[in-house]
Amino acid sequence: METISCNGSGDSSTTFYLMGIPSLPKSLFLPIFFVFLLLYVLILMGNTFILVAVVAKPSLHKPMYFFLINLSTLDILVTTTTVPKMLSLFLLGDSFLSFPACFLQMYLFHSFSSSEAFILVVMAYDRYVAICRPLHYPVLMTPQTNTVLTTSAWLTALLLPIPAVVQTSQMAFDIIVHIYHCFCDHLAVVQTFMGFCITMVVSFLPLLLVLLSYAHILTSVLCINSQEGHSKAFSTCSSHLLVVGTYYSSIAIAYVAYRADLPLDFHVMGNVVYAILTPVLNPVIYKLRNKDVKAAITKIACPQEPKNARKP
Repeated sequence: METISCNGSGDSSTTFYLMGIPSLPKSLFLPIFFVFLLLYVLILMGNTFILVAVVAKPSLHKPMYFFLINLSTLDILVTTTTVPKMLSLFLLGDSFLSFPACFLQMYLFHSFSSSEAFILVVMAYDRYVAICRPLHYPVLMTPQTNTVLTTSAWLTALLLPIPAVVQTSQMAFDIIVHIYHCFCDHLAVVQTFMGFCITMVVSFLPLLLVLLSYAHILTSVLCINSQEGHSKAFSTCSSHLLVVGTYYSSIAIAYVAYRADLPLDFHVMGNVVYAILTPVLNPVIYKLRNKDVKAAITKIACPQEPKNARKP
């Protein structure tokens, strides 16, 4: 996808023009705006409910839910990095981004997306310890250890995209650069080898670690003789497995959209799906699959009147 002409110099005078979904008729801009707005509101509400529920309910003050609030925070951040600009694009036709704004959006989007991948690895490790080494769980998964794991995940993800973003920002650009996308994604601005390598590391190394954790979990579960034990073990992992599946399915869609010989609109929509699908589904998955989270959110959303309350 050719998006730049290397005739000028990339500096603060360069302006990036977002093409959005190129072949989308303008008559559909407003419906698309409302669809994205609805999804964004659902993302904010769903993940905020999870944050409030976990913080407010003492029974959820466990490592698994500590990692979950990190995941919900990242879902809010990654969509807030991209969706407001997309809404402005489709409602107001606000297609321009300054040079600093484009690269800041690019960096934040990839940092927060990478953080999600690493948090999913930490959550898989938590499930591995809980199922394969249950007697050591209180010793291994202490609050201090949990803080170190999440801090490492955040810091690693914040540092990884820097080389690719810096390299891209130092390339030569024309005064106006047309980006065939709804936001400043690295592969939409320019496809560099370093950017591709970092994408592969961030995508496949965490997936490999998650699969390794679940290989150990599966081996341990198969050693359990009772059917009830099997069900209990798998039920503790089901929500996380669905989230992992959703996350990597959206990555696969985005990757295939870029690499396959498909119309340009599929390239754009593939990455938009990656940016929105996981954040909107995560709260739904945890609300439907996790009884503790479901009960806490229901209690917050629909508080019951105390039984001993006097009637007027």
